[in-house]
Amino acid sequence: MAEKGSESEWVVMATGRSPTNIAVIKYWGKRDEDLILPINDSISLTLDPLHLSATTTAAVSPTFSRDRMWLNGKEIPLSGERYQKCLREIRKRANEVSDEKKRIKIKKEDWDRLHVHISSYNNFPTAAGLASSAAGFACLVFTLAKLMNVKEDLGQISSIARQGSGSACRSLFGGFVKWTMGNNADGSDSLAIQLADEEHWTDLVVIIAVVSSKQKETSSTSGMRETVQTSALIKHRAETVVPARVLKMEEAIANRDFASFAKLACADSNQFHAVCLDTSPPIFYMNDTSHRIINLVEKWNHSEGTPQVAYTFDAGPNAVLISPNRKTAALLMQRLLYQFPPNQESDLTSFVVGDKSILQDAGVTSMKDIENLEPPPEIKDKVPHQRFTGDVSYFICTRVGSGPKVLTDETLALLDPVTGLPK
Repeated sequence: MAEKGSESEWVVMATGRSPTNIAVIKYWGKRDEDLILPINDSISLTLDPLHLSATTTAAVSPTFSRDRMWLNGKEIPLSGERYQKCLREIRKRANEVSDEKKRIKIKKEDWDRLHVHISSYNNFPTAAGLASSAAGFACLVFTLAKLMNVKEDLGQISSIARQGSGSACRSLFGGFVKWTMGNNADGSDSLAIQLADEEHWTDLVVIIAVVSSKQKETSSTSGMRETVQTSALIKHRAETVVPARVLKMEEAIANRDFASFAKLACADSNQFHAVCLDTSPPIFYMNDTSHRIINLVEKWNHSEGTPQVAYTFDAGPNAVLISPNRKTAALLMQRLLYQFPPNQESDLTSFVVGDKSILQDAGVTSMKDIENLEPPPEIKDKVPHQRFTGDVSYFICTRVGSGPKVLTDETLALLDPVTGLPK
């Protein structure tokens, strides 16, 4: 058994932070439900973990009587098959861990008998279509792998994260990431690869309009299943449309070609939601506010004759808007604040979060500045102008960011180093 001199009361911990990601070529539909194997490749941007990430602390101790997990401070059951698969696969690959300073040695064979405590925290809403499960499972697997001294590379670890939540595999890397669907029946070649790191295209600015942070009515898991079973369009999308788009999107990213990137991202988002509508019964992830945001971007892009902004929506109403540079992002922020101003009782500092410096770039420093915004030129002559006060809960301004990191500062750990229980 694990040794520590004559004592057996010790706790070994690891803490990690993993980002979320937003797909610009969407994953929708599985060919194997158990292994979470997709029917097409997908491509995503990893978002800056400072603004959107999961933090997880995993601890092991001979005093723990069972595996336990807490999410955002609340204990949740670990009995679910997805959690069990991730734990099983990481334990299988565990190696010896020794801490000479604390005189602790965990042998490879001990991991099957030792129990773990896991605490995870998302710094953004869970299950609202912001890929919280992607960040969560990526962080769970990454942190457990660090705790158990797993030697496999991130690509291999991504195929374990995939078994928790499909898109989690893409959160094992920063920058621009492709999830290759793979061909093997066991899923061993269905994993994430990095197309370019976060330094490749640093001009991009991402603004997320959080239309609703409520849990969605149709989960992605059941939505996909229903689409694969009932949509006549999904086969054509997976077999014909997506493979061509993936090649074009890889090229657009490699060349930092924003016009092509934007056209592909918007088209693929719209087709994903069309496939949801083609499902029986139809699935509605977007709402009226989502549609108004699309119209705002489409009118602007059309009036300029070239894409100013790309939009993409996952399985939820929240808009992810990508601008080619700060200047365009500031003009977008003005348009968004004009059309979707906050309620009077709102506070500007909580209405725009993340990289708040975008407000200065947009010339907005107070609620009065929002009231005084002029309608943008592309709608100026189209009267009356409607403003939809309070329809957007808040905005997050962020950028393309890095992959998972180990947090060595013990004050950031979510579990107590003595008891192994949440702080």
